[in-house]
Amino acid sequence: MTRDVGRLHVITDTILQHRFNASELAMMAARGGTDVVQYRDKQQIPTQQRIDTTKAMLHWGVHVIVNDHVDVACVAHGVHVGAEDVSAENARMILGSEKIVGCTINNIAMARNALRWPVDYVGVGPVFPTRSKDRPAPVLGLDGLHEIASMLPFPVIAIGGIGPEHIADVLAAGAYGVAVLSSVVCADDPEKATRACREAIDR
Repeated sequence: MTRDVGRLHVITDTILQHRFNASELAMMAARGGTDVVQYRDKQQIPTQQRIDTTKAMLHWGVHVIVNDHVDVACVAHGVHVGAEDVSAENARMILGSEKIVGCTINNIAMARNALRWPVDYVGVGPVFPTRSKDRPAPVLGLDGLHEIASMLPFPVIAIGGIGPEHIADVLAAGAYGVAVLSSVVCADDPEKATRACREAIDR
């Protein structure tokens, strides 16, 4: 089954910025033309609150993918799991065949392992230095992104320090799409920032 994973993913955040909640960011990203909003919240909050937030985000008409929390993803379009989360195999087992499952890849060894994972896309990065993680993996650069993308049979969503000015180079390196965080959520106008990314992808 082929699931539409989208080419532009906007990732929510309430740590780097405090002006907007996840649903407000989803609204602005949807108006700016994103395909997917990834609901990412690293704070310790109740599961029911995450579910309520996810449902609110669904109102804006874009795909919502929940980071890390497979149980919450049951009410969304899918889940994105990292190396320290539930495995992609278990996420697929829990969510079934209808949901999107994405995973993170930070290096060649992980890419080789991913060849047998039941995923719809992989997030590859960080391509450039990023401030959205306390302990980011080593930067891949465009050459590292290209090397990994050329190995994989499924869409690569590049992530890590990406703004609209990088998108042409990232796509040329083999990415199917991009995931953006700081360049949108920390912008003065997240809707306008999303639109700039959308236009860069569609050129």
